[in-house]
Amino acid sequence: MAFSEQFLHAEDMHPIDIVESLAEHRDWEFDRVADDQIAMTIEGQWRNYSITLAWSDYDEMLRMICTFDMDPPKERLPALYEMLNRTNDMCWAGAFSYWETQRLMVYRYGLVLCPDSAATPAQIDRLMSTAVANAEKYYPAFQLVSWGKRDGKEALQVAIAEAYGRA
Repeated sequence: MAFSEQFLHAEDMHPIDIVESLAEHRDWEFDRVADDQIAMTIEGQWRNYSITLAWSDYDEMLRMICTFDMDPPKERLPALYEMLNRTNDMCWAGAFSYWETQRLMVYRYGLVLCPDSAATPAQIDRLMSTAVANAEKYYPAFQLVSWGKRDGKEALQVAIAEAYGRA
């Protein structure tokens, strides 16, 4: 049985309760920060990703922020910002930004719901897996621009190339 099928009455569950159950199911380290917020760490191939999800009753929105360390040299910031624009043009859901003060790369997405509707476990699972997949996909390109001093167009070719096998 799929994780999302375990919830017969998910519409009655608070979205953060669903996230907590998902984290427990996947054995992810998490911290229930508040009734409407949860933070966790998910291990990827390239990095560990910190994911925070928060629910807003007022906006009827589940907001997700996925961050990872990125400390490019100051002189490479203009190239990184250009790379972010190129990357965001390729992302249909969510967007990347760089928080210079915290030295964090950020992927954000807000799941906006209609009044009286509920986020499903499958939607939340997809939301989180898409964040990690995009971070994994574009991380090498961000590194090439930041540290390899590559052009953003060239670096993106690494991200959009199909991988065949593993070294």
